Amino acid sequence: MEVVRQSPPIQGTAAAVDPLALRRALGAFATGVTVVTVGGARPHGMTANSFTSVSLDPPCILVCVQRTATMHGCLYDAGAFAVSVLGANQEPVARYFASKSRPMGNAQFDTVGWYPGAHTGAPLIVGALAHFECELRGTYDGGDHTIFLGRLLHLRHGPVRPALLFVNGQFGSTSLGSELLP
Repeated sequence: MEVVRQSPPIQGTAAAVDPLALRRALGAFATGVTVVTVGGARPHGMTANSFTSVSLDPPCILVCVQRTATMHGCLYDAGAFAVSVLGANQEPVARYFASKSRPMGNAQFDTVGWYPGAHTGAPLIVGALAHFECELRGTYDGGDHTIFLGRLLHLRHGPVRPALLFVNGQFGSTSLGSELLP
């Protein structure tokens, strides 16, 4: 699979933006919390909140990964990835995969319930609200991050339960449940 870069690098703006102020302002936007994983020779997992749907036809999602993160090279090498959307009770899992002191390789999955994705081999986190398995379809420059576009190969979701959120530098949860479904 050939990954195509389709956009020129993003250039800095003329107006200086205080990085701390930007981080605080962006933190006001509540996001869901996921664990992005790759399988293969270099299995790896990373907590991420830069995840979103892109297209229903074809079904595509994206994740953004900082260029200096271990996951960055792992994603390129694997050519496929999975995303586990965490439930409100999975804050310890989110914190674990966000920690720089966790083990690397297969050992990092020793203390977390998981099973291999049938389509990518990437670890899927047990108890997650949803799983997405994707083939890597493209990468795009995103400043200090790379935007990884994945075409959906398989998905799984369970009953609607509260989701884990991250807002203003803290974990929280939705209180939305199945009562909102038609």
